[in-house]
Amino acid sequence: MKGLPFYLVDVFAEEKYTGNQLAVVRNAVALSSAQMQRVANEMHLSETTFILSDEKRNGGYDVRVFTPSTELPFAGHPTLGTAYVIRDSIVDKAVKKVVLNLKVGQIPVTFEKNGESETVWMKQIPPVFGKTFDAAKVSRVLNLRIGDFDREHPIQEVSTGVPFIIVPLKTLDAVKRATVDKDKRLELAKETQAEILIFCPETYKRENNLNVRVFVDLLGIPEDPATGSGNGCLAAYLFHHHYFGEDTVNTRVEQGYEIERPSLLQLKAEKREGKLQVYVGGKEVIVATGELT
Repeated sequence: MKGLPFYLVDVFAEEKYTGNQLAVVRNAVALSSAQMQRVANEMHLSETTFILSDEKRNGGYDVRVFTPSTELPFAGHPTLGTAYVIRDSIVDKAVKKVVLNLKVGQIPVTFEKNGESETVWMKQIPPVFGKTFDAAKVSRVLNLRIGDFDREHPIQEVSTGVPFIIVPLKTLDAVKRATVDKDKRLELAKETQAEILIFCPETYKRENNLNVRVFVDLLGIPEDPATGSGNGCLAAYLFHHHYFGEDTVNTRVEQGYEIERPSLLQLKAEKREGKLQVYVGGKEVIVATGELT
C-alpha cells in the first residue's frame, strides 16, 4: 500500500466542505480485496474507491467501490468523484467523457461546462421497477403518520444498480421528522435489501424542486448526505409515475441539510428510442491529496 496516492473529494458540492465525501486511491491493482476493505474502513467515509490502473481497459478505467464494511457493485457519488479525479489527475483536463468499468458494468461520465461552472453527469443503467409497499408498514419503519405520505404516488422499490425504496411524502416537516426504527427496519429487510429514500416537494431553498433524505442503515451508514445511485432511482420514479405531469424530468434536488452537509444534485430522465435514460449530475471539489503510508 505504501506510496499509493489518494484524493479526498466533495461530491455534489457547491463549495468545499459540503456535499458527500469520497476517498479515491490510485494504482491499486496490487491490493487484495481484504486490503481495500481495510483502507476503506480506515478512511471511514460512506465510500472509498480504488482505481486499479492509470491505463484503460476496454475503453474504461477499472474501479472498485467499498463502504467501510462491504464492496458495492455501483454507487453514484463515488462514480462521479472518481471520474473527476481520473479526468483531472490521469488524463487531459480537456477530456469531456470518462468511462468507469464497475461491477455493474460500464458507466459513462461526462463533463459539461457552463461558463466558469462545470457539472459532472453520470448516465445510469436502465432502471428496474420492483414491488410496492404498504404505507402503514413503512410509516412504522420511519416513525411517521399515515397522513404524512403522498398517497397519490406509490411507495416503490427501484434499482439502477443498487435498489432503493422510494417514499413520497407531503411536507418538509414530515421529511425532517423521519427517524428509522431499527427493529422495524430489520423486519423490512426480510422482504428486501433495498435502502430507503424519502422525498417531498417542499424545500429549504426556493430554487430547488425536491428535498431528499436517504437512510442506508443496511450498509452501516445511518444517513447519506448525497446519494447519486438513490437519486437516479428517484429520477426514474418521477418519470415513471409522471410526478411533475411532464414527459421528461429535469429537476434540482437538495439533500444532506438535516445532517449539515448541504448537497445539490441535478436529475434528468427521458425516453430515447423507447428506452428510459436516467442521468444524475453535480459539482465536484478536490479538497485534499496524500499518500498511503
